[in-house]
Amino acid sequence: MEQSAPAPRRLPRGAVGRNALGLRFALLALALCGACALSLAVGRGNLSDPNLRATLLELRSQRLLASLLAGAALAVAGVLVQGLFRNPLASPSVLGTSAGASLGGRLALIGLQFVLSTGTVPWLSPELLLPLGSVLGALAALGLLLLVTRVRDDLVVLLLTGFLMSSLFSSLEGFVTSLALERWELSRALLGFALGDISGAGPRQIALATPLVLIGSVLGWTWARPLDLMLSGEDEARSLGVELDSLRRWIVIWTAVLTAAAVALGGNVGFVGLVVPHMLRPLFGSLHRRLLPAAALGGGTFVVLCDVLCRVAPGRTEIPLGVITGLIGAPTFLWLLLQHRRESYAF
Repeated sequence: MEQSAPAPRRLPRGAVGRNALGLRFALLALALCGACALSLAVGRGNLSDPNLRATLLELRSQRLLASLLAGAALAVAGVLVQGLFRNPLASPSVLGTSAGASLGGRLALIGLQFVLSTGTVPWLSPELLLPLGSVLGALAALGLLLLVTRVRDDLVVLLLTGFLMSSLFSSLEGFVTSLALERWELSRALLGFALGDISGAGPRQIALATPLVLIGSVLGWTWARPLDLMLSGEDEARSLGVELDSLRRWIVIWTAVLTAAAVALGGNVGFVGLVVPHMLRPLFGSLHRRLLPAAALGGGTFVVLCDVLCRVAPGRTEIPLGVITGLIGAPTFLWLLLQHRRESYAF
């Protein structure tokens, strides 16, 4: 009697997905390593000169760390905000904390000129005024946002409050900038901060921003499961045990912490928190426990590469980082929207 051939062994369900996910994380980490190596190798100055090699590598490593931290912070904040509002078009700026951090940074630059001219506040390093001003501005915006949401806990109210605060802080930024136009050095510094620039980030700014980025990213990741449940709707998430009030409060807090750290390092760097999650979601899915670490790696890689383009672009001066991220991010986001719309119509 002829025996039938044994049935082929079936892989455990989900094993292929886990293997593919691990491969994609490995490729993303490899891309980040390549971007870091490129950032250290490219720039003004020649590394072959032994007299300049150590100084150039130190300066480039500082820019590398600053761009890596800023990109990771903005991308993770974008994932958190999009999960909170269940809207992939949301960005960290919708909460108003980015505008608050920017206003605080501009006021700190004006205060820095006063400190340098009068010699007051000797116990505070002038290098820390800008990041501290950005953090305090973000915390002030966060306090106003939480105060309003305590009176009326609703996502629509939260969104409208963030929009109004962004408009108010933007107007105050314009007022502060107009007052500083009389001094050329100060107006130039404010313009660089508004356009996004990480070339001035030193060791102390990086040391201040690093714990903020790490704390905001790690503690934001602990809310991954409630954010996953929010994808099915507020009523469904509430029935599954999600405390919506606590979720909204803490997501807003960690988003404010991350945006404050990013603004303190690089000023206004746009489109990172909007584009990077869109680019990674088709590869890593919508589960936040996977998407959040992928966004940290992808956001860091994106901003590091944009900073490299700032240095290699032809011209007597460097193009601001925020200009590069906007020139790349806006067309990329438009292409992703059109592709998503085309796939939706296909079904």
